[in-house]
Amino acid sequence: MENNAFYVALSLLMNLDAALFQIVALSLQVSLLAVLAAALLGFPLGAAVALWRFPGRGGVIVALNALMGLPPVVAGLTVYLLLSRAGPLGEWGLLFTPTAMVIAQFVLVLPILAALSRQKVEELLGEYREQFISLGMSRSRMMPTLLWDARFTLLTVLLAGFGRASAEVGAVMMVGGNIDGVTRVMTTAIVLETSKGDLPLALGLGIVLLTLVMLINAGAYVVSELAKRRVG
Repeated sequence: MENNAFYVALSLLMNLDAALFQIVALSLQVSLLAVLAAALLGFPLGAAVALWRFPGRGGVIVALNALMGLPPVVAGLTVYLLLSRAGPLGEWGLLFTPTAMVIAQFVLVLPILAALSRQKVEELLGEYREQFISLGMSRSRMMPTLLWDARFTLLTVLLAGFGRASAEVGAVMMVGGNIDGVTRVMTTAIVLETSKGDLPLALGLGIVLLTLVMLINAGAYVVSELAKRRVG
């Protein structure tokens, strides 16, 4: 039975099954948007925390590090409460839409990007502090320089964030509702189709998701090697 399901799954992939690839396309769209939005805010936020000294800075660092392990269901519940009809953003009607799923993944990925970029920028700041002082550079001018110098590491961090987002199931199911053709992504579809006994579609999506994870890890490895050669 399982072998037959595996062959049917391969057939779905080889024949470019429309339903399967619609789910894959939505998954990639949601995760990419969430990660890019998180990067636009998270990288400058991490750099700012590394560069500026302000009251409560230690607490911010602790919070960012702690939120890296934020349980997905907690993130999903938080976004659900914000977007529900009784919530402050309920009038926008975003609940059970792809936008709500992007927001949930954004909440999960942002602390990862901010915390790891803060660590890297702070490390580089220790190396270049004297040069910056001799050049009379302000902290606002240091930020783009340090972020650019850390670009290879930040790209690896970005890939890690994308991996976290694309593999998420709990939060996106809570705020997206797993609606067929509207908010169904790979992880939620795998859970649903397995519970229904539709193993071929679940296996097909699982193969795509596993391939995606392998590609992300391969990309992170290549970027890491390029960074090492650049330093060397």
